[in-house]
Amino acid sequence: MHLLDLTLPSVEKNLALDEAILLEAEERGGEWLRLWEWPAPAVVLGAAGRLAEDVDENACKTDNVPILRRASGGGTVLLGRGCLLFSLVLNYQRAAELTEIVPSYRFILGRVRDALCTLRPDLEVAGTSDLAVSGRKVSGNAQQRKRNYLLHHGTLLYDFEPQRVGRYLCLPKRQPAYRAGREHGEFLTNLGVSAVELKNRLLDCWQAQQVTQAWPAATVERLVADKYSRVEWTRRR
Repeated sequence: MHLLDLTLPSVEKNLALDEAILLEAEERGGEWLRLWEWPAPAVVLGAAGRLAEDVDENACKTDNVPILRRASGGGTVLLGRGCLLFSLVLNYQRAAELTEIVPSYRFILGRVRDALCTLRPDLEVAGTSDLAVSGRKVSGNAQQRKRNYLLHHGTLLYDFEPQRVGRYLCLPKRQPAYRAGREHGEFLTNLGVSAVELKNRLLDCWQAQQVTQAWPAATVERLVADKYSRVEWTRRR
């Protein structure tokens, strides 16, 4: 599995890089684990997210918080300091569970949970696509699927500020039952584990040993120009 620990200089490029490695896998083969972080608040809509329903645009404009859209599904999220992002590109042939959406979340999140369980024995898979500690969310996840490979995005909150989320994001209309209607600041919490430790556990979990400095830069530039930098893409819903 290719290991790419790389944060590019804009949110648009980082979103494009995740899609680019998925397209690279479809064309050339090979699985990927990518790790990255973003140091400032940024709102990212899911592919089917509705801007007017999910985001407080006035607050974002006031605080100069960018709003973008990714190509994978899932809900709208706030990125920022203390949130480690991991991206997996996996071949469906790795496991039968990967060919279906719900079983694939169980398979992937089960492995991540097992990798972290000695650090947080109370970590559990919650809802369809979350990890939680004592009923509070520490990881949200989403996927994009192609013919032979899937892209799985995940967040791991380790030193995040959950109270900030409510300033920029509305309460989602669709909520997992375990959320029980809680506001963002009461629903989210941190793992309380360092980013270095989390990265090491993910590397071991997925046996990502093929460190690479090569990544599809031309595809990233094309995706940024054609999609991620375009207002029409961000505001399409």
